[in-house]
Amino acid sequence: MSAWEQLFQGDALSTAVVLVLLGMSVLSWVVILWKLWLLRLAGQSVDTAVGVFWAAPDWHTAETQVHHTDRAGLVGPLVAAAAASRSDGRQTLGDQSGRSHRLTRLLRDALAKAQQRLQWGQVVLASVGATAPFVGLLGTVWGIYHALMGMAAEGQVTIDKVSGPVGEALVMTAAGLGVAIPAVLAYNVLGRAAGRTEAALDAFAHDVREWVLQTPGGEQSAH
Repeated sequence: MSAWEQLFQGDALSTAVVLVLLGMSVLSWVVILWKLWLLRLAGQSVDTAVGVFWAAPDWHTAETQVHHTDRAGLVGPLVAAAAASRSDGRQTLGDQSGRSHRLTRLLRDALAKAQQRLQWGQVVLASVGATAPFVGLLGTVWGIYHALMGMAAEGQVTIDKVSGPVGEALVMTAAGLGVAIPAVLAYNVLGRAAGRTEAALDAFAHDVREWVLQTPGGEQSAH
């Protein structure tokens, strides 16, 4: 009997544990593959967009070039936030806070949205990595309990009768680890990749803020 058949030969609880582990595995791999694509795109896009922004001769050209090169949509909102920092004359609380504070707030909000995109799925990976081994262990304990109860009902326990059912129950633990290990590794690797992109965006936002505040006219040349 294969390990796959062993997983589904138990009662309703054992089958539920298998289905939960299967769902966790599918969900974690969907997140892993999607984040691999996103972070690869984001890393290339941020580097390219930041490069063309600072290489542009003026703000309007920089905005246009960022729009065409920022495929991940992470740098463009920062540039748009800097351009929107100029007061439109309305005396709102945001306008009354002053140019520097308004610019900081808009850039911070744009950064927060970018970070939210980059960190999406990390909670899922952490949750799967933390809980899958215990879900598998639950299936193992339940399977061993039923195996021992069945052998006790027969009235005679031998090593061959113990090893088979207990070995089958231990497959649940292996399944839980098989689900958890990729999720934990992906959480660490993808988290570091997202952190590098976030650091690049944070540095760009800081540089843009300083440039807007120190350059006469700032982003107004785009209007």
